[in-house]
Amino acid sequence: MPVSHLLFLLLICLLWAGNFIAAAFAVRIFEPVTFTVVRFGLVLLLLLPMLRLPDRGQWKTLLGCCLTMGAIHFGLVFLALGRSEDVSSIALLMQVYVPLSTLMAVLLLGERIGWRTASGITISFGGVLVIGLDPLVLSQLDVLFLVLVSALSLATGTILMRRLEGVGVFSFQAWNALLSLVPLALLAVWLETPSESLARTFERPSGWAAVAYSAVAASIIGHGGFYWLIQRHEVNRITPYLLLVPVLAVVLGVLVWGDRPGPRLLIGGSLVLAGVLWITLRARWRKRPSPDTAPPTA
Repeated sequence: MPVSHLLFLLLICLLWAGNFIAAAFAVRIFEPVTFTVVRFGLVLLLLLPMLRLPDRGQWKTLLGCCLTMGAIHFGLVFLALGRSEDVSSIALLMQVYVPLSTLMAVLLLGERIGWRTASGITISFGGVLVIGLDPLVLSQLDVLFLVLVSALSLATGTILMRRLEGVGVFSFQAWNALLSLVPLALLAVWLETPSESLARTFERPSGWAAVAYSAVAASIIGHGGFYWLIQRHEVNRITPYLLLVPVLAVVLGVLVWGDRPGPRLLIGGSLVLAGVLWITLRARWRKRPSPDTAPPTA
């Protein structure tokens, strides 16, 4: 991988890590679901020219992907950030979506895994249990529940994405925003007072900067850049670097947000990341071409 591509990948990791801080700040001004609606609205506005109709047979899969990876995942994780004073635990717990995706691939797609991958899953879930015993997490079990359901929804969307064909990354992001807006807007009207949230932004316009960061930097640049990279490099060469996202989020949480993660949170988070890394590396080794079939390097 050229140095410029590697630096771009590291920038994407930093942008995604910063999104936890931006969202945590924004939900102190907007109510969480209202913030999610505004964020998706801005994404849709910017990417509307990229919206393309999918093939007729792809509609159900596209709707499933958008609801699980968009409305449910983001809605729940932003609700969790709105109820918690801690960013680090949420960033670490979200990584459990990787072993959950692997488990769902086994249960729903009939994929087979060996004992090494199973050990990585066990290590990750063991880390979740350790995090769950941290006093900070025990004091906010509702946040723990929201994050784990959000991770499960993201894992479900990851499985559905394997069946989605012929939809470009920017078109998918536009559809994700469009199809997520209606259920989220209805939920915001039911649970929150969107007019009061928007009124508060006149007193604290910095909330719109957080919205712009989440929509433009984290979503459009981050996901668009990631898709650009995986078109040019093997996915399994890129995914290990994504483990930097929760690490950078914890660092930013400590430096910017004032998090003070306890030893159980750090140990449990390390176990989650170790399990995710092991699963990722196992997938890379399984797909590594043999010397006889390796592509030419010239």
